[in-house]
Amino acid sequence: MVDHTHTVRAYDRELDTLERRIAEMGGVAEKMVIDAMDALANADTELAHQVVATDPRLDALQREIEDMTVMTIARRQPVAVDLRELIGAIRIAGDLERVGDLAKNIAKRAVKLGAESRVPRAIIGLKHMNEVANELLKDVLDAYAQRDAERAREVWERDIDLDALEDSVFRDLLTYMMEDPRNISFCAHLLFCSKNIERIGDHATNIAETVVYLVTGKPMPMERPHGPQETDIDIDAHGGNA
Repeated sequence: MVDHTHTVRAYDRELDTLERRIAEMGGVAEKMVIDAMDALANADTELAHQVVATDPRLDALQREIEDMTVMTIARRQPVAVDLRELIGAIRIAGDLERVGDLAKNIAKRAVKLGAESRVPRAIIGLKHMNEVANELLKDVLDAYAQRDAERAREVWERDIDLDALEDSVFRDLLTYMMEDPRNISFCAHLLFCSKNIERIGDHATNIAETVVYLVTGKPMPMERPHGPQETDIDIDAHGGNA
């Protein structure tokens, strides 16, 4: 005779473990984003190397979440909201892994720059962008933990603010480069960093969409908010290229 009570408890434990792993991934990703910008702003190559060295931990957590989820689906054959929980875990883990790649890219830029001549005012807008991106990430992870679809929708809508900041930073950096050719190398690196930060915001909105679907069973609109314009810089974060 099947002990259904035992089965349900075991399933609940599996879901709890998944949620804890997602929370752990979120904490690691948030710290990587903060530390990467601190390393860039303060020319701290030691901190930048620490960020790069942390990325494999995030990758390992993602693999663990994927393996646990596949095994749980195979054993429990869940439907409806339980299946959404498991698929949501895989999707969120994938977005957090990409956030780690983007933070690693910024840290690699910090290492490349080293003690190169800097334009302190050029960092200000980038730091603000990074703060907003990290707020989006923190808030959407809280929305996931609380299964709060409304809070997730607010994160999705606030991404437009980050896009607008990126546009402003892009214009400022071009101005600094035109003012003095000696600024070109440093500001060019910052242009790539700004795009990485903007993409961190995109992954936060991806997670927001997953949370809304997980809670309501309904998808968000296909078109997400965008700022006044998007820059033409393109960076492939996959694989950690900087």
